[in-house]
Amino acid sequence: MGELRVRDVSEAELLRRILRILGPLSRAEVGPGDDAAVLAVPGGRVVATTDTLVHGPDFRLAWTSPRDLGYKAAAVNLADVAAMGARPTALLVALALPDSLPAAFVDDLATGFRDALDELAPGCAVEGGDLTVSDTLTVAVTALGVLDGVSPVLRSGARPGDDVAVAGGLGAAARGLRLLFTRFRDDEGRPVAVDLAVLTEQERRDLSAQLRPQPPVRLGLAAARAGATALMDVSDGLVLDATRLADASEVTLLIEADLGDDALSGGEDHALLACFPAGTAPAGFTVIGRVAQRREAPVLIRGVAPDGLGGWDPYSDWDAALG
Repeated sequence: MGELRVRDVSEAELLRRILRILGPLSRAEVGPGDDAAVLAVPGGRVVATTDTLVHGPDFRLAWTSPRDLGYKAAAVNLADVAAMGARPTALLVALALPDSLPAAFVDDLATGFRDALDELAPGCAVEGGDLTVSDTLTVAVTALGVLDGVSPVLRSGARPGDDVAVAGGLGAAARGLRLLFTRFRDDEGRPVAVDLAVLTEQERRDLSAQLRPQPPVRLGLAAARAGATALMDVSDGLVLDATRLADASEVTLLIEADLGDDALSGGEDHALLACFPAGTAPAGFTVIGRVAQRREAPVLIRGVAPDGLGGWDPYSDWDAALG
């Protein structure tokens, strides 16, 4: 008898497999299994965000394990909650699965979610979701969070004189992605399995940053409590995301730190970009510049306006021909 596939089991059985791993984490008044979860919300305000990972533009199964995929799907959503100055409390996960996948795929995927929640956001749990079948593997996550008595920190609050600071790594995920595209494709451009044995220790760290990002989730709430005036997740590249923050705040960000191209324009590290009143950035944040009155450009890198977009735009940059 061959390996059990998604097509061989019912939706209820797939759900049972997932809940066997994730169900015990639930802290909701009504958790997974009903038509909707019921969550107790301290303070009466909920932070909500959603992010979708689609096979092709967002990940390739030849390069990522289902466990790493689950971890990344959780991490990128937890980062968006943290970027509002909030504490993540619940995830809702919708899976569109090709029926040819091994049924054990969902076990490993769920384990990756559990790993991310344990490491990045203890107390947060998967509280529900949806399952359907599709030719294209898709993982859609909605993340919810609470503000724990602080006000949400928006992109629009930066003020001239503030420090510009970053928490988390910059550039490693971009280097990891470049490794995948330059070292792990066949002669026809199709992705092939990663051979860790041929990589240096630094290359393994870069690859891990791409496949299993480590956003500084706890520092989102710490930033809010320290009086951050603006805050956002760096998912598409520091320059591009700093431009978005500068435009929202109608200021110019002066980046003075000596940062390389990968740190400036590479995405998917999911660092936190924040502005604080001068001298007040909390532990975990590194000051990289300051906020100025609006100038000729939204961002200046050591006094020079950057060339190009400075990051990743899925609508203009995705190329299906690249494997």
